[in-house]
Amino acid sequence: MKRYCAKAGGSARLHGLLLTAMVSAMAGTLPATSKADEQVSFDDVTVGSLPPGWKVEATKPRGPRATWLVKTDASAPSKPNVLALTDAQGNSGSTFNLCWSSGLTFGDGVITVKVKSGTGREDQGGGPIWRVKDKDNYYVARWNPLEDNFRLYYVEDGRRVQLDSVRVRVDAAMWHSIRIEHRGEQITAWFDGEKLLHATDRTFREAGGTGLWTKADAATSFDDLIIHNNN
Repeated sequence: MKRYCAKAGGSARLHGLLLTAMVSAMAGTLPATSKADEQVSFDDVTVGSLPPGWKVEATKPRGPRATWLVKTDASAPSKPNVLALTDAQGNSGSTFNLCWSSGLTFGDGVITVKVKSGTGREDQGGGPIWRVKDKDNYYVARWNPLEDNFRLYYVEDGRRVQLDSVRVRVDAAMWHSIRIEHRGEQITAWFDGEKLLHATDRTFREAGGTGLWTKADAATSFDDLIIHNNN
């Protein structure tokens, strides 16, 4: 039987590192390499309003802007509130409904969000947008239960270009998770914990805003948006 024994010097160094970490934690400090997440659960936002700094816009609108608001949802992953598109206001076809914030800056890192499909005859579902320059320029990953697919796009000057697509068939009435990892020109997307999409693209190389997206008449709910920047 082999036995492993740490050298005394290594043990002392390890003890010192652990002690330093404990002192830093008690002092309320974090190591210089740690990066805080920006988490938006919508639970501290007044029902019937938008989170501070968020705005409603549309790419290629065909009517009034859709109605987005914070509402209570007993099924919310983190109760009690979610952010939802509650009325598409007659928008249809190629209209993309956006609710986003330029203050939630994202460049390289990871974004996660929970999504639950609602009503919609033309479209359902949706997903996150990131590196948003304005209402006509951004990346988007969206799930559509009517089409049973999960897709990655960029929208440039209002024109949507598909980067990758995969077939996904899940219960549309349940909450699902979308995770985006974007580093440089490499984009990877997970759905319910499974890595499904990947693309290399350099359309938008600078950091931008972050938000949520649906298409046409899709009324969708979102919760637990987490943004982790690497820079």
